[in-house]
Amino acid sequence: MRILIAIDDTDNLTSRGTGHCARKLAERLRETGLAEVSGITRHQLYVHENIPFTSHNSSACLFAEGERIDEISYLCGRFLLNNSASGSDAGLCVAPWDSVNEKIEQWGRSAKTTVLTMDAARDLARSSGIYLEGFTGTHGGIIGALAAVGLKKAGNDGRFLYIKGMRKLMGVMSAQEILNETGIEHIISTEGLEPSAQSRILLEEWWRPVLKNHKATLIVEQVNSNLYHEYKIIPKNLLKELSA
Repeated sequence: MRILIAIDDTDNLTSRGTGHCARKLAERLRETGLAEVSGITRHQLYVHENIPFTSHNSSACLFAEGERIDEISYLCGRFLLNNSASGSDAGLCVAPWDSVNEKIEQWGRSAKTTVLTMDAARDLARSSGIYLEGFTGTHGGIIGALAAVGLKKAGNDGRFLYIKGMRKLMGVMSAQEILNETGIEHIISTEGLEPSAQSRILLEEWWRPVLKNHKATLIVEQVNSNLYHEYKIIPKNLLKELSA
């Protein structure tokens, strides 16, 4: 069964961020055999003076395969209690893929531009039959956790914090090798063109696909004066802008 697991507001100003926490949670789920995580996405939410957040107001969503959803929810909750930083307002959402409806997708889109409330988040989760719970502080992270699930299901928001091959594969690879050896599903240039299977692409240290049309998509830019590769990944600042 496909499951979305989202967390938000697990950190403070001196701790590691929610992305780090999400990767550790994925490792814990694998270790227990409860779920196999194939990807983690980061979703940027509304930055506003009336919304408490640590640094950037982003949440993280794990895409997993598992069957024992009650045990998965319990493990994730215990993990947040034990690993969320002091002063955090950690929230957790666990939802079967098919239970994430259009209202939740719209909640995610609204969370990028609107100040939302915990009561409304709880009401929507309850009416949709999905698990939503807060674990530390005010529990305010439930707003972003529910939003991350909706944005991941909608399929056109955020960048990947983890996918197969990330943080391990670097250097020049053909487009076909990248598709075969990583979790990337689509490669496209900044001009909107697909490199040929034989095109050589330079993967540098900070490569991250984005979620575009429900696919993990690597965006590259053409290099005209290099003998060893025709494309390279786009700069970090542009990637952040495109995935905000």
